[in-house]
Amino acid sequence: MTGREYPDRPWVGIGCIVFKEGRVLLVRRAKPPRLGQWSLPGGAQHVGERAEEAARRELREEAGIEVGRMALAIVVDAITRDEVGRALYHYTIVDFAAEWLSGEARADDDVSAVAWAEPGELAAYDLTPQTHEAIAAARRALSAT
Repeated sequence: MTGREYPDRPWVGIGCIVFKEGRVLLVRRAKPPRLGQWSLPGGAQHVGERAEEAARRELREEAGIEVGRMALAIVVDAITRDEVGRALYHYTIVDFAAEWLSGEARADDDVSAVAWAEPGELAAYDLTPQTHEAIAAARRALSAT
């Protein structure tokens, strides 16, 4: 058990949807849940840490990059149930949208690979429907500001 399995409350996850010249940053997970799957960079918020600070920290830790201003993109409940229907994992994920500012994206910390994906390439990464929804919401959030 990791302490996150079968939680008594949702964990707050913070993510960041980063764009660079129209491409979106994706990471391949190196740890459960979703081990080996492509997703957006992010992780658990620390006690005493502001949500935006957590997003910037996760980007540095997982991909080695910095971003400019951030906009709230979407809030998603990610719930994985076991074979009898109990909540095995429950994360409330707050995703921010941002434009890449500096750093060469590289796999680090909890990820095994990184990729800058063109919009037409996203299907090849087998992303969840929620991830596609989050990317679309992030594009809208950045164009609105």
